[in-house]
Amino acid sequence: MMKNSNWRKILLGSAALLTLSGCSSSGGDDSMDSGTAGGGSSDSTGAGEQVTLKIPVYDRGVEGVPNVTDNYWTDYVQENFGNPNNITVEYVAINRSDVMTDYALLASSQDLPTILMEYDYPKLSQWANEGYLATFDMEEFKEAAPKYFEQMDAEGQMAFTEMNGETHFVLGNRPNWSNGFNFQQFYRKDWLEEVGYDEYPKTYSEWVDAMTKIQDAGLADHPAGGTMIPSQGADLPWIFMDFPINEEEWASYISAVIPALGFDANKALLERENNHYNLGFTDPEYYLTDTASAQAKFANGESFVFGSYISNTMDWLISFYENNPEAELGIVPAAEVDEEAGTSAVYMADNPFGMIVGFSSLATDDEIQAAWKYLDWIADEDNLKIMQWGVEGENYTINEETALPESVVDYEGDKKQGYNNNIDYWCIVTASRVVGDLEDQISAVSPKGLPQEFNEEILAITNRKSELYKEAYAVNFPSFSVPIEAEVEYSGSLTETYKELRDKLVMADPSEFESLYEEYAQQFHDAGFREIVEERLQAYKDGNSTRLLEVE
Repeated sequence: MMKNSNWRKILLGSAALLTLSGCSSSGGDDSMDSGTAGGGSSDSTGAGEQVTLKIPVYDRGVEGVPNVTDNYWTDYVQENFGNPNNITVEYVAINRSDVMTDYALLASSQDLPTILMEYDYPKLSQWANEGYLATFDMEEFKEAAPKYFEQMDAEGQMAFTEMNGETHFVLGNRPNWSNGFNFQQFYRKDWLEEVGYDEYPKTYSEWVDAMTKIQDAGLADHPAGGTMIPSQGADLPWIFMDFPINEEEWASYISAVIPALGFDANKALLERENNHYNLGFTDPEYYLTDTASAQAKFANGESFVFGSYISNTMDWLISFYENNPEAELGIVPAAEVDEEAGTSAVYMADNPFGMIVGFSSLATDDEIQAAWKYLDWIADEDNLKIMQWGVEGENYTINEETALPESVVDYEGDKKQGYNNNIDYWCIVTASRVVGDLEDQISAVSPKGLPQEFNEEILAITNRKSELYKEAYAVNFPSFSVPIEAEVEYSGSLTETYKELRDKLVMADPSEFESLYEEYAQQFHDAGFREIVEERLQAYKDGNSTRLLEVE
């Protein structure tokens, strides 16, 4: 059934990166299993030996949520799925802010979970290239997990399941992927009104004027706030790209993993960040400020804007209103064309799939079968509903007018759900809860129990994105059906290099920005980025990548 990719001995470098070299598969503690897994696997449902299924779950470091690997809902899965199928379910905590390092450490100790999953295709591509993932026959998966397969097939996702001509992945779905509303930026509407703006600034020059007036009024020393950049996925230059988008440039430079130092759009983005820093809009200690600290500063009334994924219960928003009882927030609208600033209305659309799921090349056939049974179990409508919504009368109630479920935002009983309504358990099937029409879906995930409701603003932004999508302004990440070898080799070191060079550029004297950017771009390209760009472009030209979204 399963074909295990060749494993190579793993050495961890100073940056927790994997350096791979050839290694024998003849056995022993220092080698990974390779070759072809034996056929004729035993049926693990109710008979035969007990099978252990290890499932990753994000540990986000969020206070007030249950232990991610041991709570009512992990017990529920064991009792209702594991026990009837003679499967022991173990959840493996994965640090959400450092996913790749956690998986690398698990791989080096030969203790990968049975299931490996992430939202970003380049990460799964890297795992496949490094031998973490087994290949498999999609027809066998279809037989073992018909509900999950049917969903995947209906969403047209089969093109994303293969790499190098072999099947490596299955995929969850992503409702509303072209106009997603799960992430929103909250801003101080009351501050804008105080300095003479009755709506969010429409142009960049107006925004600069508003931030200056907020400073002059003593409302905030550094209204734009700021945080250190994440380990991956930073500085996506969507609005700075020429429109219409050049598809070769998009395929060559746009990545959820490595920022494109040396790409004209990246230069424009960092020049703007440099301007914000030198005007004092940005917190001068942004490079030491993590997301939680920036969130706390916004909640304490120290900054103008903060972005976050939304959910029914958002503790930091509750804290914001407690600390600022007279305040009023708004939601930052979708970007529009700004000819004076030279930016467009391009926005980041999601990929037309949610979680990308692979299976460990260390796993036995029985363990893989257990994983497939689990996917089909949680894809079942009734099982998915209870994992998403919980127990009626405790975690949610039914609205008498709409007949739709509504979460109880202040529930603190023994059935308390994990982060964002248990999303890290059911995201393997779908990226968001879906109920009713678009307005109902927004209401189902928007914050509740606050002095303000944001449903109408979020709906307006979502509808505007739908219009922009029809005008070809929606852009997502390119995906490659072949491994980008240079990306695997250099991504870790380049990420760290980018952090260092980026901070120097942001904090540079504006008169020195141009020359420093050219110098650092050359350094970045020489450190491996040039090879990555060349490989991506070649893969694109060879027809081994996706294309820009086509307007229907």
